[in-house]
Amino acid sequence: MTMNSRLTPLLLVAAALAPSVADAAPRKAPLAKRPQVIHGNQPALSYAGSASVSRPSGEVVLAIGRGQLVTLPAAMKDIFVADDKIADVQVKANNQLYVFGRASGETTIYASNGGGQVIWSATVRVGSNIESVDQMLKVAMPDSKIAVSTLASNTLLLTGTVRAPEDAAEAQRLVSALLGKDANVITRLKTATPLQVNLQVRIAEVSRSLTKTLGTNLTAISASSSGVQFGMSRGSNQGAVTTSSSTSSAAYTAASNLTNMTAISLGGKLLGVDLLGSLDIGEQLGLVTTLAQPNLTALSGETGEFLAGGEFPIPMSSGLGTVSIEYKKYGVSLSYTPTVLADGRISLRVRPEVSELSTEGAVSLNGYSIPGLTMRRAETSVELGSGQSLMIAGLLSNKANNTIQKLPGAGDIPVLGSLFKSTSFVRGETELVIVITPYLVRPVNDGDIKLPTDGLLQPDDIQRTYGNMQSAGKSGLGRPVPQVAPASTDAPKPPTKVSAADAPVAGQRAVAVETQSPGFSLN
Repeated sequence: MTMNSRLTPLLLVAAALAPSVADAAPRKAPLAKRPQVIHGNQPALSYAGSASVSRPSGEVVLAIGRGQLVTLPAAMKDIFVADDKIADVQVKANNQLYVFGRASGETTIYASNGGGQVIWSATVRVGSNIESVDQMLKVAMPDSKIAVSTLASNTLLLTGTVRAPEDAAEAQRLVSALLGKDANVITRLKTATPLQVNLQVRIAEVSRSLTKTLGTNLTAISASSSGVQFGMSRGSNQGAVTTSSSTSSAAYTAASNLTNMTAISLGGKLLGVDLLGSLDIGEQLGLVTTLAQPNLTALSGETGEFLAGGEFPIPMSSGLGTVSIEYKKYGVSLSYTPTVLADGRISLRVRPEVSELSTEGAVSLNGYSIPGLTMRRAETSVELGSGQSLMIAGLLSNKANNTIQKLPGAGDIPVLGSLFKSTSFVRGETELVIVITPYLVRPVNDGDIKLPTDGLLQPDDIQRTYGNMQSAGKSGLGRPVPQVAPASTDAPKPPTKVSAADAPVAGQRAVAVETQSPGFSLN
């Protein structure tokens, strides 16, 4: 047997054992592939040999049937389109491609080089004429900043800021009219500034009154000193007519102090008896007009209160013989709570009131006199647009009162019965109207505000003494306002250097004082 023939079986055995020996050698098992889950606030777990996730870095917004040319920063090798039914690409060169929209929706596009690195990626949103909607909104509402986004097929989202709530409703209406009835427009627009509402209230009242009174007085006295005196009185002042006589002659004097009355007297002598009769007649006409126009501005959703008047004290018993004072408000007051709705209309809870002190209903208690109040008040909730007016309250009152006072039996005698009775007639007419007008307002520059005191100047001694002038102002003059001091033209001086001879002693330190000009002045 030769050497070669003996090595052949050994080689065959070694070859057969080689796989088993190789399997017995220890080796590192590869990691199993598993999907990578990435949450918004947690970093992605990375393993040796695992693939990294690359999200789209850009955004492309297209309209259906329109496209854009994209120039890549490097040459591309592969390109990936997630859904070519929504958007597709056409390669023009190794670093340029066309992206065009096919249907409404959203997809992603990736472009990579030969080494597998992503050189460009984007999220493509395709909608119905989004560019036309943007242009239309910019032309229709130049002061608004509105962004249009596509959520799904025929669904658009409007985001951004507008000047007023009515602009948000107008933007939604314009987009719906442009895209058609099948379009679903979602509005998430906000106003640029908080909404403020100014409420103007006008309270106009006219009150007219008429009062008529009629009464008689009759007095008789004999001319002798022992004569008998007789009298009847039905006027406003009982016993208003007085007489005085002497044995020789009689003098008659009509009574004075007839409140709101006019006395017509007639005297004479009949059968030795002095007679004096008077007729008390009074008529009173009254006309009262009231016009109050309070104005108040409040933030939407907040309550504003306004009062132009005062407070009068009311004594209150607090026990143990002590008296406390409580004050009651009166005058022109206004309280309201505005709420601006999404369509620009204003919902109001309003409470205007006009009250004044009056002697009617006044009471006196323990030496204190408490006046009454004549009040006109309305409280209601209404809804109307900015600049629109609404009469929230009105009153038309017409009342009459006729009173007859007479002596029983004698007052019913024809003709002569008028001497034993008096009449009083009162008639009142009142008309009241309350009108409100809300406005959406925004702040203005201080120079655009005109005050009632603009141009008002106090007179000096000569003008007040010799000219009898109450003011020295002129029409059209402005009011004093703060002004910024002019900048100094002098160059600032450098701080004074302290020499060694002037060096402070131990425990002290040198302070360089620099004079500064004021930055604000009222001159």
